[in-house]
Amino acid sequence: MTFPTTAVELGMADLTVYSTTWCGFCRRLKLQLDQAGIAYDEIDIERTPDAARFVESANGGNQTVPTLAFRDGTTLTNPSLAEVRSHLAA
Repeated sequence: MTFPTTAVELGMADLTVYSTTWCGFCRRLKLQLDQAGIAYDEIDIERTPDAARFVESANGGNQTVPTLAFRDGTTLTNPSLAEVRSHLAA
């Protein structure tokens, strides 16, 4: 499934973080990304229905966050900072 006009497609950042405002795992990962100097764009799936559908398509129908979408079209769900770094280096 393609989610149009994301930062991944626009080339603005190497990854897009799909999250919610109340998600502790999202807050922790975004803080780690910020501290590591890794640029990302964020989309709140509760405010963007198409983003929620994209997250569901990446997670077997579940709205599991954080879900990260990378420039190469792959996704990771609730990854560690080490997993993100490894994926970006590949």
